[in-house]
Amino acid sequence: MTKQAILALADGTTFEGVSLGATGETTGEVVFNTSMTGYQEILTDPSYVGQMICMTYPEQGNYGVNRADEESERPHATGFIVRHFAEEPSSFRAEQSLDGYLKANGIVGISGIDTRRLTKHIRTAGAQMGVIATEGSAKALVERARALPGMEGQDLATRISTVARYEWREKGADAWTAGERTEETKPRFHVVAYDWGLKRAMLRLLAEAGCRVTVVPSRTTAAETLALKPDGVFLTNGPGDPDAVVGARETVAALLGKVPVFGICLGHQILALAIGARTYKLKFGHRGANQPVKELATGKVDITAQNHGFAVDDASLGKRAKVTHVNLNDGTVEGIEVLDAPAFSVQYHPESSPGPHDARALFGRFVALMEHAR
Repeated sequence: MTKQAILALADGTTFEGVSLGATGETTGEVVFNTSMTGYQEILTDPSYVGQMICMTYPEQGNYGVNRADEESERPHATGFIVRHFAEEPSSFRAEQSLDGYLKANGIVGISGIDTRRLTKHIRTAGAQMGVIATEGSAKALVERARALPGMEGQDLATRISTVARYEWREKGADAWTAGERTEETKPRFHVVAYDWGLKRAMLRLLAEAGCRVTVVPSRTTAAETLALKPDGVFLTNGPGDPDAVVGARETVAALLGKVPVFGICLGHQILALAIGARTYKLKFGHRGANQPVKELATGKVDITAQNHGFAVDDASLGKRAKVTHVNLNDGTVEGIEVLDAPAFSVQYHPESSPGPHDARALFGRFVALMEHAR
């Protein structure tokens, strides 16, 4: 017997559907993702802390869930919104159904709603706070959504960061099973990665590029990082407002010029803040695996995977950095290069997972910077 569910937005818009996953109530910022596949990688991406994801592609769950595709130890999205889900997956890799996976992890979701209507509404009205619940009236849930704090000013990266330093050497970002993954046994470089909500694919690609990676907590100081004698520092992705991450800009500012630095997504935004630039919240963000990004120096266009709700203000960069990449959909900054230190960053996700592999050469660029610095 199906159980009904309601999605209520802070602006009073409501959707009635069918419960997916766990029953109960969940809250978060309602955003949409345009990827056709990769729902498990998306759910387990720590950048989605505090957010409920609407998948624009109407069919989800058809290939099930398996351990090899997880980008972290558990799902981090607070809710999942789909048009239709497959109750019985059809794939030799499937270990569990999507519905069973959400239930097992306590993720409340909703299916059977007009996700196209919801997506168009968010595109027009902007991403906003919402509630999914299997109990309660629509009116009461709208009031609950209106009382929720927004994403601006929230340091979610520190909350999701590792609490203890650890080493990473596992390779095989595209392995079909966990058993196909191996360890980097003769690393050429030592990289310190700041964990602001990292994805495992990033670490695996660094390992494949010949790096031993030491992952450190968000509030690790520049002195503590330099004491580890790294060849380079990697600034990871993560959730929330980059301007709210405690101590991050000061730490990165202190590292610039000491070692090569490479930043992705939140790491890109924090690198910009470290050189005195500003960030701002986008109306509805960029989330999906089909965003066109142009490299200004060559004119080359990559199709990229993205997941961010904030962006760098290009007018605030000043003379310390230049814009290297722009989004062809809206002209927002997608990459910068610091001019007085070996440091660069991109707003998109070159590691994909899910998404195209067009931009994975950026990991090679980071390795080349470390080679040159020796």
